[in-house]
Amino acid sequence: MEFGRQITNCRMCGSENLFTFLDLGFMPPADGILSPEDINEHEIFFPLKVCQCQNCGLTQLTYAPNPEILYGKKYLYESSITKTGREHFWEMADSVCRKLNLQKESLAIDIGSNVGVLLEGFKNNGMKILGIDPAPKIAKIANEKGIETWQEFINPVIAQKVAAIKGKAKVVTGTNVFAHIDNKDSLMESLKIMLDDDGVFIIEAPYFVDLLENLEYDTIYVDHLEYTSVKPLVNFFNKWGMDVFDVEKYNIHGSSIRVFVCWKGRRKIEENVKKFLELEEEKGIYKKEVLNEFADKVKEHKKQFLELLRQLKKKDKKIVGISAPAKGNTLLNYCKIDNSLIDYTTEKSTIKLGNYTPGMHIPILSETKLLEDKPDYGVIFAWNFAEEIIKNNKKFSENGGKFIIPVTSQGIEVRKYIKIKKDNEKK
Repeated sequence: MEFGRQITNCRMCGSENLFTFLDLGFMPPADGILSPEDINEHEIFFPLKVCQCQNCGLTQLTYAPNPEILYGKKYLYESSITKTGREHFWEMADSVCRKLNLQKESLAIDIGSNVGVLLEGFKNNGMKILGIDPAPKIAKIANEKGIETWQEFINPVIAQKVAAIKGKAKVVTGTNVFAHIDNKDSLMESLKIMLDDDGVFIIEAPYFVDLLENLEYDTIYVDHLEYTSVKPLVNFFNKWGMDVFDVEKYNIHGSSIRVFVCWKGRRKIEENVKKFLELEEEKGIYKKEVLNEFADKVKEHKKQFLELLRQLKKKDKKIVGISAPAKGNTLLNYCKIDNSLIDYTTEKSTIKLGNYTPGMHIPILSETKLLEDKPDYGVIFAWNFAEEIIKNNKKFSENGGKFIIPVTSQGIEVRKYIKIKKDNEKK
């Protein structure tokens, strides 16, 4: 099996004019949770460098790992774990059905459908549904929930099978997955086969503008081959005979954009598209000096985060993690944080319990451990769900524990949960 490929030209426009601005070192697959047996075996690490195409503006990694390594049996991310996440995807299904005026019994396909939360929303709206996801354990969970899911990578052969058995889709979604696909030609050929003439392709992904502004560098990992902005998408889809006709912004995963794409000329191009293009120019996200400044801030954040943890350990404070998401593994491995600084991390996802984080091998334990151990500090690695996690762990706070949120728009934040009357407030 090949490990992957070095990126020498932009996967969207083909240009060789790539500007590398960030180097996070070598990283294991961020969602590659390790079993107790795995930690005695070799691990695969990939270079994690980020570049930007100076032609079309696509921000991308300089190396694309083999997806069969990334999305095999060790891939254990469940999109249904947080209430915030579930409600977001159910609302997305409702919103899309209204916006596109989708008729009941029409087909919705979700690429990289995970455990089927979004499809569950479409099903509740009377749609026919199909999920396509390569991860065996995740696809199994979806099928057991009654969400039909084919354990496959999307490609033209699978698309032909979909069209033959299910018919053409009125909507195809790719939430937090479009940027994971290296072979864009294969994806687009698949869309030509299975997306109806008046169908819509919808992408949702964290927005590169906010990644830069809020220093969300922990969302950079080897699974995320690209970092989404509107300008390169407009050019790319135009090449394939499609229009980006609308863009919406949502407060999920820090901040994400939802991009609506149709076959050329089928729908009116909304003013939002122009507004996002203007915003990107205004923020200077395609300028080398802005990218270099971001890289300098990343180095400083690493220094400050490590200093905070080390100072707390010098005071004999016990520090643990709360949540074990992929973004946490970027922080752990880039900052070289092992269990000499963080004893263990806790999780709600039962399929992660008893396992270890990739690279740093920090044990993943049940959230009940927080109440038994009463540690002094809990690092919320899934900071994008910090409010929900803090509310769910108020007993930890009542026992004297404090939360460390490593990434916020204001920098690293240390917080204690306080309940006043009937309202939950933060301090």
